[in-house]
Amino acid sequence: MRNYITGNTVEKTFRAGSPVIPFRTVLEFCVCEWFYRKLAAFDFSQTTYEESRLSESDLGEKTKWLKEGMDCNLIFWKGKVIDFDLPITVKLAVVDVDPGLKGDTAQGGTKPATLDTGAVVNVPLFVNIGDEILVDTRTGQYMSRA
Repeated sequence: MRNYITGNTVEKTFRAGSPVIPFRTVLEFCVCEWFYRKLAAFDFSQTTYEESRLSESDLGEKTKWLKEGMDCNLIFWKGKVIDFDLPITVKLAVVDVDPGLKGDTAQGGTKPATLDTGAVVNVPLFVNIGDEILVDTRTGQYMSRA
């Protein structure tokens, strides 16, 4: 078994027929919209207009994919947020990238690009400033132009 909050694992043997409570019956899943950041806190709004505030340390590396108005999944346990999931793909705009040279697209190389959220992703040579691209939030890799 794995503790969802701490990440610790414990080996446990269950007897046949022993009742086990599925974790989905204990956890509450809620789709929330991220609407703003105030210093090191991120505020999310539920459809009931109830707000949840998470710190930058709660979100970790996922903050670089957050864009205002984005829907995210918050996972609650006993009324406390214990995890946060982003959509698998996000559409972000390229704000800074070296210009491509004519003929570079045939070589299939990549170059670093800074996105509107501040994240840096390796993109193909044909991507320019102002292009919107799709990024996989699980791996942080370029998927395609939007």
